[in-house]
Amino acid sequence: MKLAVVGVWVGLIAVSLAGAGSLAAQQGGSKIGYVNTQTILKQTPGYVKAESTFTKELETYRVEVQKLQATLDSAASDFDQQSVMLSPTQRAAKRKELQAQQQKLEQRTQELQQRAASRERELLDPIQSKVNSVIEGVRAAGNYAVIFDVSAPNNGIVTADKSIDLTQRVIQQLKAGS
Repeated sequence: MKLAVVGVWVGLIAVSLAGAGSLAAQQGGSKIGYVNTQTILKQTPGYVKAESTFTKELETYRVEVQKLQATLDSAASDFDQQSVMLSPTQRAAKRKELQAQQQKLEQRTQELQQRAASRERELLDPIQSKVNSVIEGVRAAGNYAVIFDVSAPNNGIVTADKSIDLTQRVIQQLKAGS
């Protein structure tokens, strides 16, 4: 319920700002604009290579986790087949081994997720910073009070005038600067 209320408030604020921006623009004051950062990123020099590198590295992590999971599944299956023939002490020891193996899998999965997140930041943060810098430059040069990102989740923007879409301007500046 709270998220719905927040979404409504964000939408109302966006509409209010849009109305205020249009009024200010008509009166010669500040303006509003919007960009689609996902579109910009995909066309930013270096992004495709960074994304490809990250995807390849992520796949190696997935393969490692799949192998560990297959080993655990095999050990669990072997245990299920052999458990009838094991003594209670042996069964308890095997269960303990399986639990330790499960914990090792979970720990390694978490380590790989953290490594992947860190690597993604390492690869994409410089590109994102460059994009943000160009967007800020466009905002300042065009005397825009606010620039919204229409690709951001829950941005509250349903539709907007295409004449205030600054996406292509940002892309052109990024390509010109590289």
